[in-house]
Amino acid sequence: MKTIISNGTPISYNIYGTGPATLLFLHGSFIDQTYWKQQVSFFKEKYQVVTMDLAGHGESGTNRGEWTLEGMAEDVVTLIKELRLENVILVGHSLGGNLALIAASRHPDPIIGFIGVDNFKNLATPLPAEYESQVEEIIESSKKAYADTNEHYARMVLLTPETPGWITDKIVAAYRNSYEPMGQQTLPQFFEMYRIEQQSMPLLRPRMNLINVNYYPTNVEALKAHAGNGYKLIEIAGTCHYPMLESPKALNEALDEVIDSVLEMKFAD
Repeated sequence: MKTIISNGTPISYNIYGTGPATLLFLHGSFIDQTYWKQQVSFFKEKYQVVTMDLAGHGESGTNRGEWTLEGMAEDVVTLIKELRLENVILVGHSLGGNLALIAASRHPDPIIGFIGVDNFKNLATPLPAEYESQVEEIIESSKKAYADTNEHYARMVLLTPETPGWITDKIVAAYRNSYEPMGQQTLPQFFEMYRIEQQSMPLLRPRMNLINVNYYPTNVEALKAHAGNGYKLIEIAGTCHYPMLESPKALNEALDEVIDSVLEMKFAD
């Protein structure tokens, strides 16, 4: 495990392999870079692979008074700059996809590809008004019973009764044991994510590539409306939000297909 300092906080990362492109994998909320284990093993023979723990997650530091998604995205930019990464393909799962989008809009030059994993299912689209009261209830409940609220959210939104038990147990534990000050401050920002997407999408240079799990549908009309440089959607079968755990082979095959297309476009220029 290696470390850089970003905004005063230690950020843990790992580098594997070499190759014509760098795959930078960004994990989702309350989990860590070890979730990409199967992807690292698959891709490190062909590419340079970089994984990192977001601030407040995994082995990265928690010494921040203010927790913002913009600050976490800036950590991604700092890592790219400090490691002097080139020909970067960002691979972001869930929250990691949103942070990748912000990072790509702020530091576009080294970014040649963008892949979201089970994210952007309602790209740049606010929640319907009828859900506003539910959002307020979740935020208030989190203040009173953080771990229980996180578990309930994970079970209701990210997992299904068909999800293998070991995955459910792993995710529930991660959500219950996440760093509470970070979780409390970022939770309201999650429900405003569409604003970040609206601001950042016009600045995204590469095509938006999505590999989404079919347990929850993707709003294709939103992609058509907001993905200005086009999009490619690959759907894989699964019962939950975590294809790197449930369907690593299918995810790797889809990633391989998309990465090949990114490199073909890059080196055809």
